[in-house]
Amino acid sequence: MAINREYIGRTFEPTEPYEVSRVKIAEFANAAGEPSPLCRDREAARAAGYPDVIAPPTFAIVISMTGAAKVTLDPGLGINYAMVVHGEQSFEHARPLHAGDVVVTQSTIESIRAVRDMTMMTTATEIRTVDGEHVCTARSTLVERGG
Repeated sequence: MAINREYIGRTFEPTEPYEVSRVKIAEFANAAGEPSPLCRDREAARAAGYPDVIAPPTFAIVISMTGAAKVTLDPGLGINYAMVVHGEQSFEHARPLHAGDVVVTQSTIESIRAVRDMTMMTTATEIRTVDGEHVCTARSTLVERGG
């Protein structure tokens, strides 16, 4: 079954709120090898003008994956996840995520296109505070390899 092209432009329901914590930021920074004290030291982050420690830019993947899962797990989309590889990822930040942010994500399928024997699907996942402030847009391209 091919990926359902009728899903192009479809926006999925927002996720439940996610509270960004200092512990998760520090764990991610350690795992990613991010040395910045802004990710671990609240006073250093405040001195730099932030309300609390800030997350490395790629921390947004932790949050955006929940919204993206709503897309890939939709049975009507027809994606064969066993044949999927992650092709591309990008983040466009309005500001850094910081400890204390409470955010939701909402994903939209931007495109589905055939390239030789593969199908490429690009999604945009908006990360916003529960008050509606845009924080980041995560774009992801998944590639479903041909059978």
